[in-house]
Amino acid sequence: MELIGSTLTATYARPKSSCFLPAISTMAASYKSHQPLLALSQNASLPWRNSGMPALGTLHQASPALMRAKSMFYPSNRTALTTRYTPADWHKSNQSNYRDSESTRNSAERLRKDTVRMMQDKDQLTRRTQESTNKNIGERIGDISFWRSELTHEIENMVGEIGALTEVKRRLERALAETEGPLQVSQECLFHREKRMSIDLVHDNVEKDLLREVEVIKSCQERMRRHLDRAIAQLASDRATQHELEKDAGDKVSAYRIDDKCHQLRNQSDGISYHRGVERMDPASHSHSYWWGEHTHLGSALSSESWSKFTDGNILHSQSERATSHKLRDEIEILLNSAYNEMWNQFSNVNVAFTNRMSETADAKNSLQTHLAKTLQEIFQTEMLIESLKKAIRDKENPLKVAQTRLEERTRRPNMELCRDSPHHRLVGEVREIEDTIQKLRERAG
Repeated sequence: MELIGSTLTATYARPKSSCFLPAISTMAASYKSHQPLLALSQNASLPWRNSGMPALGTLHQASPALMRAKSMFYPSNRTALTTRYTPADWHKSNQSNYRDSESTRNSAERLRKDTVRMMQDKDQLTRRTQESTNKNIGERIGDISFWRSELTHEIENMVGEIGALTEVKRRLERALAETEGPLQVSQECLFHREKRMSIDLVHDNVEKDLLREVEVIKSCQERMRRHLDRAIAQLASDRATQHELEKDAGDKVSAYRIDDKCHQLRNQSDGISYHRGVERMDPASHSHSYWWGEHTHLGSALSSESWSKFTDGNILHSQSERATSHKLRDEIEILLNSAYNEMWNQFSNVNVAFTNRMSETADAKNSLQTHLAKTLQEIFQTEMLIESLKKAIRDKENPLKVAQTRLEERTRRPNMELCRDSPHHRLVGEVREIEDTIQKLRERAG
C-alpha cells in the first residue's frame, strides 16, 4: 500500500522483480530523486473512496500551513499498513532461499565428487596408457636393435662380396686388355701377309692358324665382355642393394635414437612441450619410398608386420644378390682359365707354323719391308693432310665468329628497327655457308 498522493510511484505500478533483493542500480537510485507528493484537489477521485464518505472539501478550508504539512511525505511517516511484504512473505522467501541454497550445494557437491572421481579415473587411465606406450616403445627399440644388427651383418657380407667381385672384375678387365696385344699381333701379321705380291700371296698354314687365332681371341674377348657387362651390372645391383641396406640401417639408427629418446622421456623431463595438432599429422606426407624385389613401399603405409617383412625382404634380396654375385665370380674364374688355355694353345700353333714358314719367306722380307715403308709414308701423308684440313677448319672460325657477332649485335636494334633486312639475310646465309664448309672439311678429315 502507498500513501495518498503517491499512486504514480506505487510498487504495484512497476514490473515485479524475479528476485527478492533489489538491483544495485535500484538501491543506488533509491537515495535520490524522490518524487514529491501532490496535493489532492477537492474533486480528486480515488478508487477506494466510498461514495457515501464525506467530501474532502473541508481540506481546502484548513489553514495553508496545515495544507503544506499534509502535502509533504517522509519515510518516517509510514505506518504498518504501508509495508510492501508481510512477515509470511519474508519467511517464505527465506525458506525458498534455504531450499535453493541446499539444492545448489547438493548439486555442487555431487558435481565435485563426480569431478574428483573422473579426475582420478582419467589420471589412472593416463598413467596406464603412458606405461603401455613406454612398453611398446621399449619393444620397438628391441626390434629395431635386432634388425639393425642383422642389417649390419648383411652389409658386411655385401661389402666383402662387392670387394671380391670388384677384384675379379679388375682381373677380367686386365685380361681383356691383355688380349688386345695378341689380337693386334695376329691381325698385323695377317695384314702384313696380305702385302705379299703375286704368287707369294698364298693361303698357307700360317694364315690359317692366324685366322684361327684371331677367331679364338675374338671369341674369348666376346665372352669376357659379356661377363664384364654382367659383372658391372651385378656390381651396380650389389651397390644398390648395399645402399638400400645402409639406408635401411641408417633409418633404423635414427629411429632407434628417436625411440630411445622418447622411451627415456618422463613427465618431469626437460624439453617436453605442447605440439598442437601433431596427432592429426599425416606421416605419408613425410614418407619416403623404399624398394626391394619388385615391390615399392611407403614407410607410412607399413604396419608393424610389414615393417619387419620389409627389412627381412631387404636382407633376403641382398642374400640373393650375393649368391648371384658369387656364382658370377666362379663363372669368370672358369672363363679366365679356359680363355688362357685356348689362346695359349693357338698361340703355340701359330708359332710352329711361323717357324716352318720362315725359311720359305726369307726372300719376301725385303718386299715386305718395302711395302711397310710405303704404307708408313702413306700414313704420314694422310696425317699431314688431316693437319691441313684442321688448319683450314681453324681458318674458318674467325669469319664465323664475325658473322655471328654481327647477327648478335643487330638483335639489339630497338623497336621497328629490329627487322629482317637484306644484311640480316646475308649474314644468316654467310653463317650457314661457313658452317657447311666447316662440316664438309670435318667430314673429309674424319
